[in-house]
Amino acid sequence: MTLLEAITLGVVQGLTEFLPVSSTAHLRVIPALLGWKDPGAAYTAVIQCGTLAAVVAAMWGDIVGLLRGFLAGLRSGRPWETVESRVSILIVLGTIPIVVTGFAFKHLIEGEARRLDVVVAALLAATLLMTVAEVAVTLRARRGREGRSGLGGVTTADGVSMGMAQVLALIPGMSRSGVTISSGMLGGLDRRTAARFSFLLSLPAVAAAGLLEAWQEREGIFGAADGATAVVAGTLAAAVVGYAAIRWLLAMLGSRSLWPFIVYRLLLAALLAWGLLSARLPAVG
Repeated sequence: MTLLEAITLGVVQGLTEFLPVSSTAHLRVIPALLGWKDPGAAYTAVIQCGTLAAVVAAMWGDIVGLLRGFLAGLRSGRPWETVESRVSILIVLGTIPIVVTGFAFKHLIEGEARRLDVVVAALLAATLLMTVAEVAVTLRARRGREGRSGLGGVTTADGVSMGMAQVLALIPGMSRSGVTISSGMLGGLDRRTAARFSFLLSLPAVAAAGLLEAWQEREGIFGAADGATAVVAGTLAAAVVGYAAIRWLLAMLGSRSLWPFIVYRLLLAALLAWGLLSARLPAVG
């Protein structure tokens, strides 16, 4: 992998990890369109550490508050007493499904699930979920009901449902933020709160996946100087762009909907389907 490819894929990762358009799909599609080799699930997971750093930087205040609340809850013996402690526990509970599923289906996720025809199907499936969520929010607003706002509005049901939805993000094309935000909206959260909890929920899973892949693939990725440079460059690019993407999306969802992303996903799915049917794009990288 050249330095240009690494930086390009890092920018793509940072931009699309938090926007509901699927980062893994774009990291699979962009190389195919440019004639590059599929960077692979391992490289994808490692440069996610850059977007992990972006979440930590953008949401540092929330993270510190949650950690303090969790420790205070443990010391008092009342872990559900405060919002911060309760939300921390919900993040842990919501992470369990994706960790278990990721280990159980690791070979499938890193292999057949990266086929472009699978990506197209996943793009359409998650887009349908996002559409249903937007329609539900619109109908709710017409009845004069606003979504629950702030982390204090996140319930146990939200933590469980968004944690289960996060499992779908293992399939390229689904989008972690897309399916978890939609799940939160369907559960009654407003868009901004659903996005805020979605980003916090992603922290343990992204950290675990990135660090595990970096360790398991350390020789292949970091063994040569060029490989290590590519990973570092891609990770830094993902961190910088990811930080900007988080700040923008949180501000945007305070007053706007997911419809622009829904339209984009449909256009992307149509483009990929055309490329596959016309044999201009290979199903396997």
